[in-house]
Amino acid sequence: MKLLRIGAKGAEKPAILAEDGSIRDLTGIVDDIGGTALSDQGLAKIRATDLNSLPKLDADQRIAPCVANVGKFICIGLNYADHAAETGADIPKEPILFMKATSAIIGPNDDVIIPKNSIKPDWEVELGVIIGTEARYVEEANALDHVAGYCVVNDLSERHFQTERGGQWVKGKSADTFGPIGPWLVTRDEVADPQDLGMWLDVDGHRYQDGSTRTMVFGVAHLVSYVSQFMSLQPGDIITTGTPPGVGMGIKPNPVWLKPGNVMRLGIAGLGEQQQNVKAWSA
Repeated sequence: MKLLRIGAKGAEKPAILAEDGSIRDLTGIVDDIGGTALSDQGLAKIRATDLNSLPKLDADQRIAPCVANVGKFICIGLNYADHAAETGADIPKEPILFMKATSAIIGPNDDVIIPKNSIKPDWEVELGVIIGTEARYVEEANALDHVAGYCVVNDLSERHFQTERGGQWVKGKSADTFGPIGPWLVTRDEVADPQDLGMWLDVDGHRYQDGSTRTMVFGVAHLVSYVSQFMSLQPGDIITTGTPPGVGMGIKPNPVWLKPGNVMRLGIAGLGEQQQNVKAWSA
């Protein structure tokens, strides 16, 4: 299933993309795309619904973030061997964990705002893993049982804030609008192998990133298990799993940074596409 949320901010409705391409309203079937709706039981309830009986929603409405009320936005750093190489970093011996503020989350096609005092804003197409049932100290062999599905994430970054102003990476990752997610939550039964998904990102029509989840250092099952050793994972939590090469900071000899007027397009095979206009911050 491809689950989404549609409507203006604060007025989003839970929805599903039907096989005929129409968007059907799940209001009354689930409260929202989040929480218990992401459990196996919640997803089974949606799956058992006759979609033809549900009202259609206007496909021209805003596509909202595909998950509501995200509790934790957990990021994995340097998780692609080829991306680590382009940044000059060693391949991590264990996953690098950091957090992204949930206030960064926006819809997949909402505007991205370059924050005040930004010098080096950058892009990162990533596979997002959406937790469906609580995971605590889970084994890798069972880890994917706790996954509701997957989505596209643009893990935007301000590299000057991230690497040159001391402390942890979180302040370079958490600006408002720096976390587009969606367009859909694609349930795990539709993703045969999360370690074999092509992914790409363009800026103004130029392809900068063209990679695959095959080059992840630590795969999805390992990451879910690993994170669960340090904190419980709750329904609606998102783990964004790292990016392939081609980020702006890795371009030699002159890095490329986002600027107002740029248009980003990005996608992952089977998970849909995003497009964001880049705008300047204003008071």
